[in-house]
Amino acid sequence: MPTARTQIRHAARILAHGGVALYPTEGVWGLGCDPLNAHAVQRILDLKQRDVDKGLVLVADTAAAFRHYLAVPELVDRLATQATDVPTTWVVPAAPDVPDWITGGRDTLAARVTRHPVAAGLSAALGAPVVSTSANPSGRPAPTRRFGVDRWILRGVDVRLGGQTGGLRGATPIIDLRTGQYLRGA
Repeated sequence: MPTARTQIRHAARILAHGGVALYPTEGVWGLGCDPLNAHAVQRILDLKQRDVDKGLVLVADTAAAFRHYLAVPELVDRLATQATDVPTTWVVPAAPDVPDWITGGRDTLAARVTRHPVAAGLSAALGAPVVSTSANPSGRPAPTRRFGVDRWILRGVDVRLGGQTGGLRGATPIIDLRTGQYLRGA
């Protein structure tokens, strides 16, 4: 039986070739892909029945992985030092070349440095941030357990990683790094 590390490396190779993964995150099961692969992102949007103008969250194992995605690269240091009691997604100014399918057409990007072993491992193995959006059709509750993932979603992914969510009771809070305003959660 392959180890978790082997499974994560295998999944990263699939993502590098345009695939879509199902994986646990800090609070919910997520869908992920290479954020620069328009076809893979569109597959996720189609699975979720989600409009591209909502934008997507990116996760990475280190803040440095976001350097080329940020309008102000010095924000990497600030992103790395943001300490909260719970995993948090930060809205930061996006570099001008970040695709609209990630930003939703805004000048900002939603980014999270994750310590979740599967999500962080996937980013590390890919060598880049990974799309991280909940594995549910838009408007439906995000699954906190793998058995709660809709069959339509399960059939639409190329690889399913094992593991458990990190115990957060839902999706991570989203906070604007510039203003401190909560955009989701509290």
